[in-house]
Amino acid sequence: MQTMSHRKPDATNGEGRVPRDPEVVEKPRRRQFTAEYKKRILKEAEACREPGEVGALLRREGLYSSHLSAWRRQRDRQGLQPQKRGRKGKTPDQKRVAELEAQLRRAEREKARLEAKLKRADLMLDLQKKVSEILGIPLSPLESDESDS
Repeated sequence: MQTMSHRKPDATNGEGRVPRDPEVVEKPRRRQFTAEYKKRILKEAEACREPGEVGALLRREGLYSSHLSAWRRQRDRQGLQPQKRGRKGKTPDQKRVAELEAQLRRAEREKARLEAKLKRADLMLDLQKKVSEILGIPLSPLESDESDS
C-alpha cells in the first residue's frame, strides 16, 4: 500500500542527513542599537503620513513594530539610553540586611549547638547523681558563684 506524502523530499548528502548551511551563523548575536539610531528611526516613523510608510521603513531597517513601541516607552520614561541587562546590584541597605541575616543565622546555629551541649552536660550530671546513689557515695554540694564574694 502506498501512502502519499505532502512533504517535499529533503536534500540529503547521500548518507540520509541534511548538509549544514555554511551561511548560518553558529550563535546569533543580540542586536544593539545606539540612542542616536533609535531617535532617528522614531523621528522617521513619526514623519510617516501615508499608509504603509511605517511598514516600508521597518522592512528597510530590518526592525519590528515592537521595537518602535519599546523605544517610545523608553524615550517617555528615561530617555533612550541603553538599559543594563541582568541582575540588578544590591543597594547598601539590602547588603546590610543580608549581612545581618547571615549573622542571625550563625548566632542561631551557635545557640542550638550550645543548647545541645548543655543538655548533654545535664544528662551527665543526672547520671553521676544516680551512680552515686546506687553506690552510696555522698556527693559534695555544688559551689555557687555567689559564695565567692
